[in-house]
Amino acid sequence: MRSDARNPGSGREARSVARRLPALALCASLAPAVHAAGVDMAPLIQGSRAYLDPSALSHGGMEALQSLYASGSPQWWSREGQETPQARALLHELENAESYGLESQDYRGGEIAQLAAAPATGGTDAAHWARFDVRLTSAALRFIADLHYGRVTPQSAGFKLQQERGPFDMGEMLRKLAATADVPADITTAEPPFYHYGLLKTALAQYRKIAAQSSDWKQLPPPPAKLRIGDAYAGAGVLRHMLTALGDLPEAQADHADEGTFDASLSLGVRNFQSRHGLTEDGLIGKATYAALKARPAQRVRQIVLTLERWRWLKPFETPPIIVNIPEFELYAFRTTQDRLGSILAMEVIVGKTYSGTQTPVFEDEMKYVVLRPYWDVPRSITVREMLPKIRANPRYLAAQRLELVAGPSDSSPVVPPTPENIEALAAGRLRVRQMPGEDNALGLAKFIFPNSYNVYLHSTPAHNLFNESVRAFSHGCIRVRDPLALATLVLKDAPGDWTREKIEATMNGTKTVRVDLTRPITVLILYATALATEAGPVLFFDDIYGYDKKLERQLALPPVS
Repeated sequence: MRSDARNPGSGREARSVARRLPALALCASLAPAVHAAGVDMAPLIQGSRAYLDPSALSHGGMEALQSLYASGSPQWWSREGQETPQARALLHELENAESYGLESQDYRGGEIAQLAAAPATGGTDAAHWARFDVRLTSAALRFIADLHYGRVTPQSAGFKLQQERGPFDMGEMLRKLAATADVPADITTAEPPFYHYGLLKTALAQYRKIAAQSSDWKQLPPPPAKLRIGDAYAGAGVLRHMLTALGDLPEAQADHADEGTFDASLSLGVRNFQSRHGLTEDGLIGKATYAALKARPAQRVRQIVLTLERWRWLKPFETPPIIVNIPEFELYAFRTTQDRLGSILAMEVIVGKTYSGTQTPVFEDEMKYVVLRPYWDVPRSITVREMLPKIRANPRYLAAQRLELVAGPSDSSPVVPPTPENIEALAAGRLRVRQMPGEDNALGLAKFIFPNSYNVYLHSTPAHNLFNESVRAFSHGCIRVRDPLALATLVLKDAPGDWTREKIEATMNGTKTVRVDLTRPITVLILYATALATEAGPVLFFDDIYGYDKKLERQLALPPVS
């Protein structure tokens, strides 16, 4: 447990106090003192502020607290001098908040449980249980708000997601918990309704167990250079134990192996491990694979916790979305609003480089139209930094790359010759450069537009070989898709004009640039998750290529992984 768990002047508590000051000022102006069963509830309600946090306060936590005790009864969680079964069940969940990807010390369940066990001192028995009631209610409100909305906002993480989950009556939720026969089941109704969220929460328990049992894992020695199947390897026994515990090597194969040899069964286990970690699947222990094997299970737990937090930022899908997971280099185009793999078109993508200014942003917008055989309008930054020096050095560069100088913003704007005067006009920003449509066009044969302030969109690419790489961060920020024909067929299935797969393919390989407007916009979510639980069972992990996990750790004031 962190030493700052109850110190309001340090760590998480200092941050929480600073952020909730405006809401605390508001709560002082709310309902006047409530008297119930001879107990003045107002001081208890005001004193409960330490049990709330910015998430609970910003989503009506104090108002919910006031309303719960405005009816005149302070006894939601106690009867005849003892806590109710629902209170005990709720305290158990607060004390085991780690199973939800939260931190139990934030909710002070142990402290509140001690209050229930202690005899009344310095006051009446009614006052004692009223204090217990208000503190448990306050802690539960914080817990529910954190589960429903997340502990921080996506905006504070630099992510431009449009809307958070819809209105949620936390007061009504607490009333249900106080009367339910199954507290854990009712708590789940506050969580994100996504199937893969539930899978990942189950995986969290699995990896916490692995982490708890991994203290006896010996240091895995580095493999000898060019280790091959059948070679001696001093770490073979340790590696076999690790891969078995992680589920990458069946126990039946682990029981009949040479502990000192890197044999075929170990190579298969390594290949399975590589497939779950976005690595080249060669069954050998190269530099990247060795680094991933050295990552402690506690680090994988942390990745799951951070991804669960990001799941909480998403509202339920009202229409089938398109989702890109940046560190996975994968796109998911939904055919329904349910996140089930059977109704999803999945494909590999290429995302922005890891350098500042080229990273693909995390945001949400709506796809409005598709362009088949598009021009590539070269961004001004690329024109100035990359193309102008080549154009000036080689008069034939424009023609060789099928580039044109254009006077105007539209596809129908006039093309002008690459005279020295026009090249200087290009440098001054009075002209622009574009690449003509075709297979060699930088955008390939299709682009999918969801207008946004970042000027980021989906498109195909002539550089098909880059999809063979395991780490696919090569673009200037836009997202290149591996199978544009399949994506266009799904996206345009309801568009006017009967856009069959055959018609789309013919147009992509035709002679004209064609824009097709969608009948209904499609929500596009560009997201960032370094852990994913699959329906088939394996849990996938990806590198934190943009450092967003590290940033979220700081925002949540999480301690270093030990």
